Amino acid sequence: MKLGIVGLPNVGKSTLFNALTKAGAESANYPFCTIDPNVGIVPVPDERIRLLGEMYHSKKVTPAVIEFVDIAGLVKGASKGEGLGNQFLANIREVDAIVHVVRCFDDDNVIHVDGSVDPLRDIETINLELIFADLEVLERRISKVARTAKMDKEAGKEMVFLKRLKEHLESGKPASLLEDLTEDEEKWMQTYNLLTDKPVIYAANVSEDDLADDGASNAGVQKVREYAAQTGSEVFVICASIEAEIAELDDDERAMFLEDLGVTEAGLDKLISASYRTLGLMSFLTAGEDETRAWTIKIGTKAPQAAGKIHSDFERGFIKAEVVNYKVLLELGSLSAAREKGLVGIEGKDYVVKDGDVILFRFNV
Repeated sequence: MKLGIVGLPNVGKSTLFNALTKAGAESANYPFCTIDPNVGIVPVPDERIRLLGEMYHSKKVTPAVIEFVDIAGLVKGASKGEGLGNQFLANIREVDAIVHVVRCFDDDNVIHVDGSVDPLRDIETINLELIFADLEVLERRISKVARTAKMDKEAGKEMVFLKRLKEHLESGKPASLLEDLTEDEEKWMQTYNLLTDKPVIYAANVSEDDLADDGASNAGVQKVREYAAQTGSEVFVICASIEAEIAELDDDERAMFLEDLGVTEAGLDKLISASYRTLGLMSFLTAGEDETRAWTIKIGTKAPQAAGKIHSDFERGFIKAEVVNYKVLLELGSLSAAREKGLVGIEGKDYVVKDGDVILFRFNV
């Protein structure tokens, strides 16, 4: 899973990235301090694999990971080359979802590029730049399809769709909100890889005082939540400066620090939960003496395709899957004990994998 972190300059974007990844991207109180996209690989915290690893005395415990890409602060005109321009927009095209950091705090010491704090204006600024960049992509596609549209029936149909999509974007709406797409139109849309067709998760960055009530008393956060509800997007509340402090603590200190703040979850945990929900993901597990590991798959994935995440041979030569819920395995202490009690399912090609399944795949190639 690859997430791109975007936002205007000085909204706390790079501070958040540093806290999440401890990667040390330069963070300063002026625009464009992030010159190249910074990339950080973050393990997904998962108590299940830790406990299973202890039970099996595994030599290695491997969590699922998320790749974060921190992209330089966008400004008005970025799609036309303003600031550091559309080279950064190109970096966003490679991600699965966009994390849009929105400033919802006042601080006279942190300059806002537009002179005042206004979350909805900031969201609109970024969205318009993404729309302008998508319109450039469509213009190029329209030029290409136009050459064959009169002679080729399929190209003619695509041209009708391209014009409808262009009108939709020109009205200021993201591609993700275009409705009533046919199967062909869905396929075409995927090939365009439009920025505004990617799912968005809004990170409302608040002051420490607004963190304990999850931004309920912050008018800016409420505006972001209302906007996100209209577009079917997730919102989570963070305080980037607090996240930076949490990043320096060990697990026990972290838990105490969060408790003192009256907060149950750190920002990374909130973001991971939102990402999994947004992208329709979950994890199945494999466990043994050599390695215990979490594997991220789409919800609804069948057993052979899940096996293919481990190795293509597993999918190609799939015979069956032995499946047990991780809680049952931990409770009984071994796979053989779970088998004796009849709690291990022998599943075939049509089995839909569930979150928390511990699976042993049988295959032959």
